[in-house]
Amino acid sequence: MGSNGYLPLFQTRLANGLLLFRLYAASVFIAICFICFYRLSCFPAQHAKTQGLALAWIGMFLSELWFGFYFFITVVVRWNPVFHSTFKNRLSSRYVEEALPGVDIFVCTADPVLEPPTMVINTVLSVMAYDYPPEKLSVYLSDDGCSDLTLYALLEAARFSQIWLPFCRKLKVEPRSPEIYFRNTADSAMAQEWLLVKKSYEDMKMRIEGIANLGKIPADIRKEHKGFREWHFVSSRHDHQSILQILIDGRDPAAIDIEGKPLPTLVYLAREKRPQYHHNFKAGALNALIRVSSSISDAPFILNVDCDMCSSNSEAIRDALCFFLDEEKGREIAYVQYPQSFDNITENDVYGNCLRVIMELELAGFDGNGGPCYIGTGCFHRRETLCGMKYGKDFKGGWKPMENDRNTKQSSSVLEQKSKALASCSFEENTQWGKEMGLKYGSSVEDILTGLSIQCRGWRSIYFNPERKAFLGVAPKTLLQYLIQHKRWSEGDFKIFLSRYCPLIYGHKRIPLKLQLSYCNYLLWAGNCLATLYYVTVPSLCLVKGILVFPKMSCPWVLSFAYAMIAGSMQSLGEFICCGGTIRGWLNEQRMWMFKRTTSYLLAFSDTMMTLFGFSNSTFVITEKVADEEISRRYEQEVMEFGTPSVMFTILATLAQLNLFSCVLGIRKVVTDDVPIKILDQFGLQMILCSVLVFMNLPIYRGLFFRKDSGKMPSSVTYQSIVYAVLACTIAMY
Repeated sequence: MGSNGYLPLFQTRLANGLLLFRLYAASVFIAICFICFYRLSCFPAQHAKTQGLALAWIGMFLSELWFGFYFFITVVVRWNPVFHSTFKNRLSSRYVEEALPGVDIFVCTADPVLEPPTMVINTVLSVMAYDYPPEKLSVYLSDDGCSDLTLYALLEAARFSQIWLPFCRKLKVEPRSPEIYFRNTADSAMAQEWLLVKKSYEDMKMRIEGIANLGKIPADIRKEHKGFREWHFVSSRHDHQSILQILIDGRDPAAIDIEGKPLPTLVYLAREKRPQYHHNFKAGALNALIRVSSSISDAPFILNVDCDMCSSNSEAIRDALCFFLDEEKGREIAYVQYPQSFDNITENDVYGNCLRVIMELELAGFDGNGGPCYIGTGCFHRRETLCGMKYGKDFKGGWKPMENDRNTKQSSSVLEQKSKALASCSFEENTQWGKEMGLKYGSSVEDILTGLSIQCRGWRSIYFNPERKAFLGVAPKTLLQYLIQHKRWSEGDFKIFLSRYCPLIYGHKRIPLKLQLSYCNYLLWAGNCLATLYYVTVPSLCLVKGILVFPKMSCPWVLSFAYAMIAGSMQSLGEFICCGGTIRGWLNEQRMWMFKRTTSYLLAFSDTMMTLFGFSNSTFVITEKVADEEISRRYEQEVMEFGTPSVMFTILATLAQLNLFSCVLGIRKVVTDDVPIKILDQFGLQMILCSVLVFMNLPIYRGLFFRKDSGKMPSSVTYQSIVYAVLACTIAMY
């Protein structure tokens, strides 16, 4: 029982196995110290014949220093992970349904082609169907693509919700996305009703996809709703007025489902855009929603989700409220972050999309160090914190109860006109929006920056990972989509590190040092590129040249390198398996970390440097959420997708072939030498590293030389990479 006499609504526990992890970390740190001492004490003598060796040695030493530093940051993140559990029964006994606070739910979409309307409305329907009093819910869809097709799809969803919400309540449906539910569920005990609802959904989906293929809304449908008239004044998706439509007015007694129960409020918003105003991407869209919702429903708590992130746990709101409404600790909590999970992950997660260890362990480590970062989706916020309020001990954490009387005081049309101005381009001029209020502007990862600024104002955050995942998204199905997504993330993170918002500067004396360092674990993703690129190229080229960059196999110093590599790999594998992964899944994730560091992070690093020196500007790239049937089939078979020429593929193919050529030349050197044991003793570690890199690149070789399908490596990439790799090995030999 808490000091205030109430039983807590949640409890916190430390992770298991911390002692073993800390012993492992200490042992690897000692090995790193030995490696550094070896590099300094065995530095090659300076003369003409060893000039190349000295340069290679210095590069290896600097790379190992970086790996040691980054290992230290990683250990800080994982030093003290905590996990939470909630007591929803206590919440229910403490608050009757009518006394529960309202929740505004924001769904953001930006392109009806990359983010199909059927996917968007599945997310909308899933959050409308939460196990929560519907009159307390208001769902807002921000359409930054300003598509009348999206409005049409939302109108269809509003009608379908009248049968979908009662169906979910009756059958306790999970997940509450109709697409996912009907795809994964056979006929239920109530077969007739199940088939009826499924047919209604499929008919709705067919109508939406039919109009999407048509490319325009037919005239007879346009006459059905006044909202379509707004598109008479739309010049383009980048030049239009604010469009705001309240499709379901939750205050209206007539807004009910087929069982006579109230429906949640449902609002469509396409904020104003003009060419002369910067619209600030997703951050601008969310800030417009914060203002518009304050005029319509003004709920004290806000959930924001991406348009592909369906609700998978109907009790997620009640779980989040267990943190916010806890009498002892709740008032200091700004946001509750749920993990990002995916519906379309294959058994061995060929692209490492789910970031398993990050979601299951590292963000829990953030929580133990002061609170998780905000990851942009699946997050419940306290409205005051998004409006710039600082936390103080006098903060009461209360809210205004929503009116029980559903009779409207203002018509929906009046509310629409009143709220449109809040989504205009000029509203934010000479205000603190995007600076001290709302989500921060000036970054492609506005979520990280916003979460950091909230924590620096004194607020606490919570990471909650329930047994049943709260949200299910759509992961990229091609390698290029995956690498582009991580390039955007790492570039935005790195720019934050180099800005005045660097946690070590901005967070100084505002948040704990261990939390500052935890942020650096992600903000320095791009910084890993140079050391990794050096390690996957120079030892292999030195093998070709006959330059020794590691201790001999017979030398005691080799134990430090061997221990650091083997212990790190075994610990990583153990973590991955404990987080529910497979051995093949771990191999795939290790491969993708190497791919990201040598492409996404490298390009992010170079683009950041170019931007800092004024040679380029940042752009925002939307990750495509759809793929054709052939690509989807290969993805399900866990066959890596190439298919499109890209500088990223050229880099990967060149590095893969460079290591293949080096490995072959190294083996040739052993076979043709009079004393092969001597060569193995000298270059054993280099040959092992080169062989491991060849093994990790097996999917690249298949794509280059053995596959015949459309997903193979493009011929232009193959030819270019062969030339670059042969040229590099030739230069190294001479």
